[in-house]
Amino acid sequence: MKRFLDLAASDFRTINKRDLLDSIVASEGRVLMSEIIPHLNPMLYEISDAELASAMGADIILLNMLDVNNPVIKGIPIEQGPEAVEELKRLVGRPLGINLEPVSESLGLELPELKFNEGRKATAENAIKARDLGIKFILITGNPGIGVGNAQIAKALKEISAVVGDDIVLCAGKMHAASVLSESGDSIISKKDIEEFVESGADIILIPAPGTVPGITLDIAKELIAYAHKLGVATLTSIGTSQEGADPDTIREIALMCKMAGTDIHHIGDSGYLGMALPENIKTYSTAIRGIRHTYLRMARSVNR
Repeated sequence: MKRFLDLAASDFRTINKRDLLDSIVASEGRVLMSEIIPHLNPMLYEISDAELASAMGADIILLNMLDVNNPVIKGIPIEQGPEAVEELKRLVGRPLGINLEPVSESLGLELPELKFNEGRKATAENAIKARDLGIKFILITGNPGIGVGNAQIAKALKEISAVVGDDIVLCAGKMHAASVLSESGDSIISKKDIEEFVESGADIILIPAPGTVPGITLDIAKELIAYAHKLGVATLTSIGTSQEGADPDTIREIALMCKMAGTDIHHIGDSGYLGMALPENIKTYSTAIRGIRHTYLRMARSVNR
């Protein structure tokens, strides 16, 4: 078993779920996930945002709002259909994850180009489709304006775990309130929620990064992360509040707080402008949590290895 830090594209093609989780934990808080919105026009037009995020040192690419019924990924030679996902995996040489959202109906607060569709729902059927696409991670969560509560996440997680739990790493939690005001601020996640997620099949618990959601301090994040670890699962801290577009000093401070809190995976969101974090902030975050050596190794390691 290798550390995630040392894995290459050929390892990611064949690695199973258990070894993937073990490799993450063995990297001691030095794994970076970058979220992108693949159906939007990419920042550099000629190449996908996923390729750009990978070039800046991202270890895992999280595809937000991907429709598993009709995947669209702009900026790659094959832009639509299951072949697009396969092509993206080949181009980035990284594990891919997707968000699925347990909603019956969107609250309608999204931008028109981000309109909710059936292929984004957190259902067992969509999870099976994600597995068949070669997705390694499913994050059950909610985007702004969707209206997702923790009880909905736990229910969907249980159904999804029953069909793909042996194959895909399952993550659960919210990066922000997702338009459920009773679960905002420091009420966004509790120890009880963590217990329910674990009982429902979660492998990784998402907790907002300190300094991103009002009331989520370093001490609170550390306590929740320690509790999740006690229950035998890993954690992911997230920047999902558009602060991925903040100045590098802010990114560095958040990164170090997440490291001090004890997280296993660091997540940086998709709204530098809209579609991905500012590229320089991905590199800044990577350097803060693991130094220039491991940052350059991930940036430079060929997808042909």
